[in-house]
Amino acid sequence: MKKIKTVDSVGCVLQHDITQILPGEFKGRAFKKGHIIKEEDIPKLLSLGKDHIFVFELGDTGLHENEAALILGELGRGENIKTDDEIKEGKINFRANCDGILKVDTEKLLELNMLGEISFATLPNNYPVKSGDLVGGSRVIPLVINKAKMEKAKNIIHSPLLKVAPYKKYNIGIITTGNEVFYGRIEDKFGKVIKDKFAEYNCNIVGQEICPDDKELIKSAAHKLLTAGADLLVFTGGMSVDPDDLTPTAIIEMGGELITYGAPVLPGAMFLLSYLNDTPMMGLPGCVMFAKRTIFDLVLSRVMTGEKLTKKDIMSYGNGGLCQSCEICHYPNCSFGR
Repeated sequence: MKKIKTVDSVGCVLQHDITQILPGEFKGRAFKKGHIIKEEDIPKLLSLGKDHIFVFELGDTGLHENEAALILGELGRGENIKTDDEIKEGKINFRANCDGILKVDTEKLLELNMLGEISFATLPNNYPVKSGDLVGGSRVIPLVINKAKMEKAKNIIHSPLLKVAPYKKYNIGIITTGNEVFYGRIEDKFGKVIKDKFAEYNCNIVGQEICPDDKELIKSAAHKLLTAGADLLVFTGGMSVDPDDLTPTAIIEMGGELITYGAPVLPGAMFLLSYLNDTPMMGLPGCVMFAKRTIFDLVLSRVMTGEKLTKKDIMSYGNGGLCQSCEICHYPNCSFGR
């Protein structure tokens, strides 16, 4: 690497981007790699604190930051992930190419960053994203990195670190239970809440059945909706531990695989998840009707990609499973479920 005084650098070619920072106004590239320095550039370079210009001699072992960024792009870019067309200051950005759930290989991500001289940052695993959202960014720390280090990186990452699992369009069946609703003592307000939730995913509502606290009638209503084409069932009401709350029993007796009845999430501790073959069945606690965000939001976004959740998936929500019930809800841009 050669060091040349800036005042003597006219005609030299910049080997790296030069950044300008104006607090509160601008941060970005002032000069692009490959720029041929002109006489009129000298005052600005000096104002940026560049009293000297460095010219790199890469030799056989060095790799420029922009070339390294291209390698990092290949290591990170998985299904439904795109990278920005331009690499700026040695950094490459990753964006979602569809709406869905971001999947991050967290173990390999840590292993890559542990190599040193490499920075790879992402949104959290299982984060709901929209098409075009920035989901990750990566760069090498030095302007020139050893080729052997990048070879190690390639040997660590056997499949891309990032992908987006796209949402699917489900046919939804809603079973509302409770004598108070069935006999018209109170108005059902749960149904609209559930329909609004599924509207976020552009789903089709097959129908809503209202049942008394009778497990046989609850099961019958569920089978009716399945016959009508529902491939996801949601049960509302009757999810507490009171003796006359029979919804969990009805769901379990339908013969599906019970994943969990109970979750380490507040609000939403009485949540139930089961699968009847490949059909998800969810029993929703009353908090879903009035709380802004609950366990239902955390689980639903992943279920909508076709992912079959396990008990471990649900129990892992304990760390981050406490909603702070903010006056203005910023979910998913908050700690809930993270």
